[in-house]
Amino acid sequence: MNIIKGNIVDVVSREIFKGEIHFTDKIEKIIRKEVDEEEYILPGFVNSHVHIESSMLSPSAFSNEAVKHGTIAVVSDPHEIANVLGVEGIDFMIEDAKNACIKIFFGAPSCVPATSFEGNGKTINSNEVSQLLQRNDIYYLSEMMNYPGVIFDDAEVHAKLHFAKKYNKPIDGHAPGITGNDLKKYVQAGISTDHECSTLEEALEKISYEMKIQIREGSAAKNFESLYPLINSHPDFVMLCTDDTHPNDLLNGHINILLQRAWNYDLDYFNSLRSATLIPIEHYHLPVGYLQEKQPADFIICKDKFANGISSVYINGVDKIFSYSVTLNTKLLNHFSVKPIGVNDISFPSPASFVNVIRIKDGELITFREKMKFTDVFNTNLTLKKGFDKIVVINRYSENSKPFVGVVKDFNLTSGAIAGTIAHDSHNLIAVGKDDENIVTAMNLISEYKGGISACNVHIHRKLILPLEIAGLMSSKNAEWISKKYNELNNFAKGVLGTNLHAPFMTMSFLSLLVIPELKLGDKGLFDIRSLSFVDLFEN
Repeated sequence: MNIIKGNIVDVVSREIFKGEIHFTDKIEKIIRKEVDEEEYILPGFVNSHVHIESSMLSPSAFSNEAVKHGTIAVVSDPHEIANVLGVEGIDFMIEDAKNACIKIFFGAPSCVPATSFEGNGKTINSNEVSQLLQRNDIYYLSEMMNYPGVIFDDAEVHAKLHFAKKYNKPIDGHAPGITGNDLKKYVQAGISTDHECSTLEEALEKISYEMKIQIREGSAAKNFESLYPLINSHPDFVMLCTDDTHPNDLLNGHINILLQRAWNYDLDYFNSLRSATLIPIEHYHLPVGYLQEKQPADFIICKDKFANGISSVYINGVDKIFSYSVTLNTKLLNHFSVKPIGVNDISFPSPASFVNVIRIKDGELITFREKMKFTDVFNTNLTLKKGFDKIVVINRYSENSKPFVGVVKDFNLTSGAIAGTIAHDSHNLIAVGKDDENIVTAMNLISEYKGGISACNVHIHRKLILPLEIAGLMSSKNAEWISKKYNELNNFAKGVLGTNLHAPFMTMSFLSLLVIPELKLGDKGLFDIRSLSFVDLFEN
């Protein structure tokens, strides 16, 4: 029997009291008594929605960093690797997670592919979803991104929802901007969460239908500032999540950062803490403790109640803060077939009067469709004017792929190009650049390594790459090595290539996510989710 003494933070009774915790792998007894110890004992933090693949780390390597910040569990949607490798990819994540020092709970991806309007590596149909949901190591149906399929009664979509309800597994949502009767029908299908809210009004409407809102603060999408009042106004309907986080951000913090921001805003202490403990644990029926007798002994030791100075992270009664896995015990998997391309492969079509431009907003995944005059976008020699860049996407799963091109506004490169195989959700090969030579160089560098992220400026003879040998999404290296390489690329994109975006590689990765409004570029062309149709780059 182990004994910990200190100030015990109880999220159920909403009080802090001095006492002792007697524990083995579970909490056997909590005794209220005066003790000399001044440390605080808090329930550990739960990330209610994350794609581990976006950290570029394997699950075990990801856990080594997350645990340092008081994270004891994450709810992980493996649909990134599933779009590349199908069920085999999910099994890879689950197998590697057995070496993780935190608890990782995976879902069954509901949208592989996310839409039929783009090509990906594998498909997971409703029968396979049913088989996944019957497994004990699958805890929920991952985010239902195909909200048109829900609203317009797609039989395959509703079969997946049916199986989740049949096996009593929660259903995650993904419905940016959906309102009114469409939202009502979406929720009535059994979908219970949403992490895509960008305004308070949108979140409040979803809460009115009893959806739980996951306030997201990731590397690209940052919604905390807009949504934090919900923590006080609707505390039982709020969870915290990161969704997509790059490795350099993970080294600096995780869910603890969101909690500390909430407390800095003087939000209710227990409302904030419950959003990262009690609420997600109960919603997903997780075998995770939150400092109650007979629960798993999952808790953290800190110097104060605000989780500063974390000294220990106990999971199932064992301090895991210095527990590191060092090798992958599973074989590395990948799926990459695209051949090198030339500048003639990515030339613009014949000019016309108007251009359909993708306009981005830093810190948001939503883009905007702007129909602009050709002369406002292009110079007389058909080069792009300041503020405009070329975007290229090519299906990486076929040797005979044809690149598709578009124009993006406000990416703000001044030279060079960046590229990568992290391109949500099908993870095709994507690039953004100022000129064709640099774009082709960046993309062909990725092809040489069969996946990764790259940046280049051929005019100064600089080429950088971070290889991602696991599905073109993750590296087998540790977080420090990956973060160093990523920072080098990120700083090059900002300092040499000129972009002022907070996270240019993360922003680029979402420019092909067709299921988020408004205009995106996939491997089959420009797509407008509002009209569910492809659009021409140039129009008369």
